[in-house]
Amino acid sequence: MGSVRVLAATALLAASAIVSAQDKPAPEPVVQRIVVQDDNVRIEELRVRGQSKRIVVKPKNAAEYEIVPATAGRDPSQNRAGSQPGAGGQRVWNLLKF
Repeated sequence: MGSVRVLAATALLAASAIVSAQDKPAPEPVVQRIVVQDDNVRIEELRVRGQSKRIVVKPKNAAEYEIVPATAGRDPSQNRAGSQPGAGGQRVWNLLKF
């Protein structure tokens, strides 16, 4: 009878350890907002977990535009003739803003 109580107590402790480990929230990703500015242009970059997610270029005397960062995990040298190349490094102008 005593060994059954020990086994039950051990199982209860193991179950509570599993539940408490699942209750802990995942760590928040590292987010960086980098701004570089001079007399003619302002560049704003958003990085999440060290990867560029958004780059906005705001020239002083022209419309602002966005540069699409390259997709992580994709080799840009693998673009073949006839296939649609990735948009990484391309400029994008937003015509309508809401």
